[in-house]
Amino acid sequence: MLPKQLHCLLFVVIAGGIIIFWLVSTPASLRLQTKQAMLMEPVRTDVLTVTPWLAPIVWEGTFDPQVIDEAFRSYNLTIATTVFAVGKYTRFLRDFLESAEKHFMVGLNVQYYVFTDMPSHVPITVTLGVGRRLNVVKVPKFDRWQEISLRRMELIQTAIEEYIHQRANYIFCLDVDMIFHGRVGPEALGKLVAAIHPWFYWVPRNEYPYERRTISKAYIPQDHGDFYYQANIFGGAVEDVHRLTKTCREHLEMDKSAGVEAVWQEESHLNWYLWKNKPTKLLSPEYVWDDLRGQGAKEIKLVRFSSVIKNKAEVRENP
Repeated sequence: MLPKQLHCLLFVVIAGGIIIFWLVSTPASLRLQTKQAMLMEPVRTDVLTVTPWLAPIVWEGTFDPQVIDEAFRSYNLTIATTVFAVGKYTRFLRDFLESAEKHFMVGLNVQYYVFTDMPSHVPITVTLGVGRRLNVVKVPKFDRWQEISLRRMELIQTAIEEYIHQRANYIFCLDVDMIFHGRVGPEALGKLVAAIHPWFYWVPRNEYPYERRTISKAYIPQDHGDFYYQANIFGGAVEDVHRLTKTCREHLEMDKSAGVEAVWQEESHLNWYLWKNKPTKLLSPEYVWDDLRGQGAKEIKLVRFSSVIKNKAEVRENP
């Protein structure tokens, strides 16, 4: 279990990009020499860095990587990381894993859990760092690609209950058709973490693709909601993500019994959950970029993790 003072340190370090870590009681070994923070000189004025409920939004420039890494180094944390590679999506696994080993939670213990219907296609020859392990979880082949999305919450919930809760402090749930380009480190850790969708962060919320049908458990009324979150990456403390996946699974099953499928499957239910249960930390679109958007957004100083360009009709075996 992560000590409470470390959660506090993270919030103070990241919130608004202002480093005031000396206000927190920490071991002497964590008191690093850093540039003085100036309260009247915020490091980012072009983007929102704190939500209305005072959760930090992590952008390049809003945290000091040296302070963050030093704060976590002595706690021997383990990060469970789930990824689904079903059907033709196994082709993305090698690039995903090799890029993760360069940029994802470097210096921390990571347990990868690859859920796949083709275990023989998992690239077990990928070189992993110290304290990092690849676990393969066999799942059935699904008839529709949407079924993978619909079943993901159930499978993650079950994995947490059966073994992940004994092995990890945090868990991140990632999509496989993505590549890491830059640091995704412990600055991303928190009790409940969500990523802001790269195609909707500048539009009003009445244009968010929420589920608008009242018959669905994912229903969000017009003029409600905070941000639109992408399901490509979400995570947090193991117990908090368990609560999220359990609720989403229950709601998905209720929808199925009612003969309805939410507009964006589990992403719609994820957005409902995060509307009702505010995330304690938000990752900016740097952490969930889409390569189709290109590199022209001036507020994106660094692309850290992005969806690769692909022929979706070709990799999705079923309509």
